[in-house]
Amino acid sequence: MEEQKLMLTATDVAQLLDVKQSRAYSIIRQMNAELKAQGKLVLRGRVNRQYFLSKIKT
Repeated sequence: MEEQKLMLTATDVAQLLDVKQSRAYSIIRQMNAELKAQGKLVLRGRVNRQYFLSKIKT
């Protein structure tokens, strides 16, 4: 069983959403700004997998 990554990169986000990598970076910046406002630690160019998946599910 393959272990899932905790953080997604722009490449991962671009593949999951079928968008260009530049758009994926924009999405990551937006999500990281939201996380930072909540007092969470953020890594530039990466987004938490669990938070990302919760935001894209409707």
